[in-house]
Amino acid sequence: MSAGIPKNDASVLETFVNPRAGRDYEIRFECPEFTCLCPKTGQPDFATIRIRYTPAEICVELKSLKLYLWSYRSVGGFHEAVTNRVFDDLIALLAPRWMEVEAEFKVRGGIYTTVVCRHGARC
Repeated sequence: MSAGIPKNDASVLETFVNPRAGRDYEIRFECPEFTCLCPKTGQPDFATIRIRYTPAEICVELKSLKLYLWSYRSVGGFHEAVTNRVFDDLIALLAPRWMEVEAEFKVRGGIYTTVVCRHGARC
């Protein structure tokens, strides 16, 4: 199988106007039940996804983010590809001042994998 992941539909992501666009503040999300599929075995991989960002003009709506993350349950991809795809989709959607997406995958073969993507300078 390919190291990439199939194109999923990020159109479920919704936004709203940042109520304090002139202020730097951090928004944090944690999804401890993230699941995707191993591209080699088709078995589920489990992770905790942490998203932290300083919004610019818009913020991501929470329910849409949940539905977006849940959509990966049927997507196959290596940990690095999945994490980078979530990061790329959120950067494209929000154009934040700063963002970090961290995916801490559960043990597989005696090894824990953590992938971290960052954008911009933390405020």
